Parts: sequence; C-alpha cells; structure tokens
Amino acid sequence: MRRTDPEGHGPVRYGPPLPGDGLPVLPELAAALAAAASRAEAQPVGGSPALLEAACGYWTRRGLSCVPDRVIAGPGAPALLLAVTAALAGDGGDVLVPRPCAAWWAPYARLLGRPVFHVPTPAESGGVPDPYALLETVRRVRAEGGEPRLLVLSVADDPTATVAPPELLHETVEAAVAEGLHLVSDETWRDTLHDPHGTVLLSPAEMLPDRVTVVSDLAGALLPPGWPAAVARVPPGAAGERLHARVLDVLTALDARVAAPVSVAAGYALDEPAPVAERREAAVRLHARVAAAAHAAVVAAGALARPPQAGRHLYADLAPLGEELGRRGVTDAQELEDFLTARLGMPAPGGHRFGDGLGELRVRLATGQLLGGTDEERTECLTSPSPLELPHVHRALVSLRSAFDGLRDDAQRREPPR
Repeated sequence: MRRTDPEGHGPVRYGPPLPGDGLPVLPELAAALAAAASRAEAQPVGGSPALLEAACGYWTRRGLSCVPDRVIAGPGAPALLLAVTAALAGDGGDVLVPRPCAAWWAPYARLLGRPVFHVPTPAESGGVPDPYALLETVRRVRAEGGEPRLLVLSVADDPTATVAPPELLHETVEAAVAEGLHLVSDETWRDTLHDPHGTVLLSPAEMLPDRVTVVSDLAGALLPPGWPAAVARVPPGAAGERLHARVLDVLTALDARVAAPVSVAAGYALDEPAPVAERREAAVRLHARVAAAAHAAVVAAGALARPPQAGRHLYADLAPLGEELGRRGVTDAQELEDFLTARLGMPAPGGHRFGDGLGELRVRLATGQLLGGTDEERTECLTSPSPLELPHVHRALVSLRSAFDGLRDDAQRREPPR
C-alpha cells in the first residue's frame, strides 16, 4: 500500500483494495469472459445496452425499479464515484462521509479539490452517520462558509462489516433530505449478508428514490476484483436525467469504459444464473463462518470488534491492548498496520486508511487471506461441510489467534499480582 511520505505517517491518499474472496474464478464466468476475448471494439462510455439491461434486471429483482437510461456502468466503483462527485459537487459543493468509511471514498472528492467532512457513526453499526451528528456537521460546515451537497453512505459497510438498522437509516436519510443533501448509497456488499434471513437490509433508494444514487462495485459479490466493473442507478425524473448526462460527460472525458470481455462477464453475472447464484451463496456462507471465527479470536484476546454481518472482513479496535503494543513500539494506526502485517503475514490496513484518527489503534482484517495458499485449498473450502476444520484453514486461524493471544498474554504477565 502506497504511502505519501518516507515515514508513512502523512496524509493517506491511496487506500487498500476491496477485500477479495480469495477463491478461484467461477468456471462459467471465466468461459463468458473468454468467449468475448476476441472482441476488438471499444464499449460505449456508460456501458453497453446488454450490460445496462442486465443491471436493470438485477435491481428490479431487489425492489428498485429502473430503466437503462438511468443506469451507468464504469470500470469499477471508484471511477463512478469520481464521476458522480464531479457531477454533484465538483463546482463548489462539499462532501460528507461516515467515520470510518471505505478507503476509496474520500480520495476522489479531494482529487476534485472538494473538502471531505467525516461524520461519526453510532455505536451499533458503521456506514451510516448518526443523524444528530450529521445535522451538527452540516450546520457547522455552513457556518464556516461551506456548502454541504453530497452524503456518501453504505448500509452494508466496509470497513466495519456491519449492517445499519432500518430505523437508523430512516432517521439519517430524513435528516439529510431536510438539509438538501443528495445521497450516494454504496451497495457493493448488499449481497454478502451473513444471515440474510435474520438481517434486514434497506436501501436508501427504496425510501427516497428521487434523491439517492446507488453505486455497486461488482467485485463485492459477482466478479473477481481484477475484472473492474461497477454499475450506478441514478434517480428518475428531470434531475436524474441531468445527473446521468453529467456523469457520462465525466466518464467520456476520462475515457472510462468497461472492457468488452469484462462487460460480457458482468452482464452474465448480473443476470444471476444458477452457477453465479450458487457460488455467491456458498462464498457468503464460507466467509461468514471464517469471519465469526476470526472475530471470536480477536475478542478473546481483549480487542474490541462488532460482530461481522456482511462482507469478507472485520474491523478491530486494539485500544485495550494499547499498553502492550506501546511497549513494542506500536503507538498509532500506521505502526499497528506494519506490526500486524508482519506478524500475521497478511495485509492488515490500519484504521487511518478508513478515516479514523491516526492515534486510534484500529485495523481491518480480511477473511480471504485465511482460506489457503492454492486454488485447490480454496476450492476445498467451498465444498467442505466443515471448512474451519480443514488443515490449512485451521492453521491460519490458529496463527491469527496466536498473534493476538500473544499480546494479551504478555500484557497479563506484566500485571502485578493481586
């Protein structure tokens, strides 16, 4: 991960990628891409008609009706968010995001020269700002001469792996609308709920379709991360038509197109045929089990972490182990990132990558790194009825537990006898 000065403690402009699923590419998906590999023509900016139709079907099945001329495709969600931000706030508006938030949200506003204001999230979940903190932030920004115009949020969240409850979302959306904000809902992880029957996920676009743009990176649940493709759904009506045109202008200026083979594979995945749906469900079950085991290991060692509810990651706060970490020279999130990356043998991006303060000892851990080192081992994880008992997964979890238990045990040994 890139740093912006030799010490690595300066402003962080380039964050870690989305947590990958660690699994081999689905054969049917690879076949769809390979069948289009000989296509030499460039795809239209904004997506081919077939890809846009597939995206409409995907959202319609989730209760979000749409038409192709209100859908835009791009080479990954960052390109789409950049275009949407430029269209909505590039001429002087300010951008609000939760704290913490996905690592790739803020850099694109800053690239456009727009201020980014972080709003605290409530204790129970991340991704959606506390409504009262949102109102206070908006009023403070306006009092300082700013113009809050755009709020980016995520109901199924990276980095916290939590799902915001509908009642919180209602309050936050009502507060945002009352202040005249346009909402961008990042729904990359909506199809990765660990307990889809016990967790209620509500899209802000279901509540307020005229003021919400939905963005989804297909690397969340449908495509490998190395095949960049994302789709956005803009609101209906005249305002949505203008936004659609402005976003296409930005994408055209960037020549940001989805490659033809990836476009075909994305359309196939968005249609959700049986092989895609079955692989997604199996992958979600697998990562839910591994995430629960990793969460138990982290909490048992004395760290804090919300139980993961979605995605392929968890977010841990090592503040209770801060004294022991300090003895090892770890006093901030950058040092924690370096320390745990070396100790675990896997990337462990610090919370400063996600908008938390450098002094907060927080870290995101991805579960894809715990599934083995070969395609054969990872495939075995998918098909095993007890993946946590597979030798390579068991070893990875033991290593994780040992790394965190070592911090706890060292701290306990230094406690004075009672």
